[in-house]
Amino acid sequence: MSTFHFESVPSLLREFGACQRLGSILRERFDKQRLSLVTDAFLFQSGLLQPALDSLAAAGWKVCVISEVVADPPEEVVLAATEKSRQFAAEVIVGLGGGSSMDVAKLIAVLSSGEQALSTMYGINNIKTARLPLVQIPTTAGTGSEVTPISIVTTGATTKAGVVSPQLYADLTILDTELTMGLPPRITAATGIDAMVHAIEAYTSRVKKNPYSDMLAREALRLLSGNLLRACRDGSNRDAREAMLLGATLAGQAFANAPVAAVHALAYPIGGLFHIAHGLSNALVLPHVLRFNLPVTSALYAELADIVVPASGRSVEAGAQALLEWATTLATQTGIESRLRDVGITQADLPQLASEAMLQTRLLGNNPRPLTQEDALAIYQAAY
Repeated sequence: MSTFHFESVPSLLREFGACQRLGSILRERFDKQRLSLVTDAFLFQSGLLQPALDSLAAAGWKVCVISEVVADPPEEVVLAATEKSRQFAAEVIVGLGGGSSMDVAKLIAVLSSGEQALSTMYGINNIKTARLPLVQIPTTAGTGSEVTPISIVTTGATTKAGVVSPQLYADLTILDTELTMGLPPRITAATGIDAMVHAIEAYTSRVKKNPYSDMLAREALRLLSGNLLRACRDGSNRDAREAMLLGATLAGQAFANAPVAAVHALAYPIGGLFHIAHGLSNALVLPHVLRFNLPVTSALYAELADIVVPASGRSVEAGAQALLEWATTLATQTGIESRLRDVGITQADLPQLASEAMLQTRLLGNNPRPLTQEDALAIYQAAY
């Protein structure tokens, strides 16, 4: 067996209603007093966080709520949030929300010392400073950010950059399915497909694919594919929600070690240029990138097809085609847009998308098949 290295968060708690006793959970683990809770305005104003805040207060925690996080957070939001937390003298950082909130929480934890600038952290393994204790609590079943060492920041009008470093792994991840109950169908669909993309791309990644990541990717895909439609159709289905949240986390652990590739590389410009949600951006290009990679991934696709659309006795080629057909119908089945034109993108926009996609070198290098700008344009045209 070839050499491989696998990393993940050191502690994970899965408990329905855990946030109702968040204060005592954190009190048992951290001998601290002051905590910054990083979230977004909607979650804060909705009242969803109140049980967690009440529990923290009851356990004696002094809390600074940072609710200014926005989707695809720009640098200025990250830096302002860090300064707010630093002024409060927070000793523990808790990210509670979607991927953006958890990504910002990671960066606050490493920026709080003031020893290193954010601009020097972009790329892989460029964090040189220690961080504050970090806890992550997802409210959607999608990004997997709760168990990844990755934070994505919007660095310009249309560009994003990643900070990738083991310092960004949380000390504790809490999976509380109660927080995801009643999530709207469109968000359930987009985030769920995002999580499935993580599993598929980890399983077919050109670099660092290993037995642990494969095992996690397969189980994630089983849980996600078997429960996505159930969760979309009935947001109060606890069993389906439990499966989706665990599946998204397992997929996150898989791609944290066997990194994602061209689906994400082509999705990022869609989000950056047109402000399309990340999960939907992935869904729009997924089947077309899979088709592009088919010449070198058919055997792996056939293995995944046995999970999502099992059938006995079919050939590798038939299995690979079955996975493509399944991926092509995902958007339609879940009721989200399936074509670029459906989200306001025009034919004239496609060359710029292709040009921007080629800037995602960190991701494109993981793709199982080399991809040129001409290939990217052809994929966008097929997705149009």
